[in-house]
Amino acid sequence: MDQDVESIWKSEQSQAIVRLCIAGAAAVYILATIGLGLLTSQTVLVLLPYICVFFIVAVALFVAINRWRRVHHGRRVIAMLLDYGSITLVLLLGDEVMLPISATLIWITVGYGMRYGTGYLFAGSVASLTSVTATAAFSDFWRANPYLVAMLAISVLMVPVYASILLKRTRLAHEEAMAANRAKSQVLAQASHDLRQPIHAIGLFTNCLRAAPLGPDEQVMVGRIERSLDSISRLFRSLLDLSTLDSGRVIPRQEVVSLHDLLSDLAAQNSQAARWAQVDLRVVTCRQHVFSDPALLNTMVQNLITNAVKHAPGGPVLIGCRRRNGRIAIEVHDRGPGIPADHLDRIFDEFHRVTREGCDVSGVGLGLSIVRRMAALLQLVVTARSRQGLGSTLSIDGLQMAPRELLASDRTRRHPTPLNGLRVLLIEDDPEVLHATSALLRKWGCQVRAERTSPPDDCPTDLIIADFDLGEGDNGCQVIAKVRADRAEHVPAILITGHDAISPHPLLGDDTPVLSKPLRPAELRAAVAAQRLAQLAARAVAKPDQPAATG
Repeated sequence: MDQDVESIWKSEQSQAIVRLCIAGAAAVYILATIGLGLLTSQTVLVLLPYICVFFIVAVALFVAINRWRRVHHGRRVIAMLLDYGSITLVLLLGDEVMLPISATLIWITVGYGMRYGTGYLFAGSVASLTSVTATAAFSDFWRANPYLVAMLAISVLMVPVYASILLKRTRLAHEEAMAANRAKSQVLAQASHDLRQPIHAIGLFTNCLRAAPLGPDEQVMVGRIERSLDSISRLFRSLLDLSTLDSGRVIPRQEVVSLHDLLSDLAAQNSQAARWAQVDLRVVTCRQHVFSDPALLNTMVQNLITNAVKHAPGGPVLIGCRRRNGRIAIEVHDRGPGIPADHLDRIFDEFHRVTREGCDVSGVGLGLSIVRRMAALLQLVVTARSRQGLGSTLSIDGLQMAPRELLASDRTRRHPTPLNGLRVLLIEDDPEVLHATSALLRKWGCQVRAERTSPPDDCPTDLIIADFDLGEGDNGCQVIAKVRADRAEHVPAILITGHDAISPHPLLGDDTPVLSKPLRPAELRAAVAAQRLAQLAARAVAKPDQPAATG
């Protein structure tokens, strides 16, 4: 359902619910006056059947609104006639006894205006004034109290007019806020893309530089560059994660996740940072599989590891799993100085940092707040335990174990995959990133053909790695689709983007991973290796008479 139609339908549904509630309260009041003998028998004979008819029609309207979820002006007109006609009838029959019911005229008019717009506010004001006029014309009590009629008429006109002014101002303020938010999002999106490119290129270049024949002093400088770049990348990723969560575009994609693979990969990716901090980073073997979003879970555990390495330098950090109440918990233990008791409840707040005298800890205090917000999306619980001087334990609780039928019977531990001879078509419009990525792939043994635009038709390829934004209206999805069409074959591909989308692209299918810049070399190698494994597996089960590409 379209978002605007959904919002309008919910407004009409809430109007119907409030109608039933207010009508119920009014019915109780009317029945109380009947019980006290304040109404004549003739009035009672008319009101009691009408109350039953009113509720039958009101319930029918509620059912119709829930069954046909669309804008239906005729249905709204029927509802307005029911509301204003019922109040007019009650006021005419009950005279002064039903005077409190007249207050609902203002509620009905303002409610229609707030939910459906100024057009319905004007129509409701006219209907209210008509109701007051008819009541004054046919009721002896109301004719005998002209000042009361005047007060009610002024109220049913002035209150909606004032509500209309407030509604207009609120709408203008909302539109201005939305325009400002769109402008901010556009600036952040462009700035994000422009910042990702150089950070991504620097990381690739530095990784290539480390493998070069450098002297001891130069190796130390490269290490410092990597350490500074790692801090920038972590901060940048935290800001991007926070921006993505604020946008509300994060939708969990549940699938089977091997905790052994997840934790082993994260330990490998954080090994360099652990060496810098002189931390003994260890993983306790965990053979469990859980049903969760792998990207979100990866980010959450990564942030916990980063927090432990940062706050417990020089000591051991242990990552493992624990079964609790039929669920799985991932725990990160450290032997750091611990978290002070007055900070323990606030460490998951945004921008909250635990600072210690004589200790300069990098970061702005976003990592753990992102963990808690992602945990809420996955319906998980993040907890922290700590003892001063003995260390801390942060855990992600509530992971659902994957059903056995979803586990592949031949699932085995992933081994490093040789990439020698893999023919890679690399498409990237940024020359620095193109050069850095090419050098890195060649270092891994790949045969790389680097292009800044769409490649020639006769380009032999085992794997396509394409940037999403290629300039001049082109994008990586189009290039991948073109190569596949030219070869009449589903060539494995990896899409790299400077945007914050990390889910499979709908035009390419779920088998084409989407990696987000800035990209760690280990992440790129893991993605290339996974595609290589899938390719080798496909060739292994191919029929003998099917030709297989070399490489």
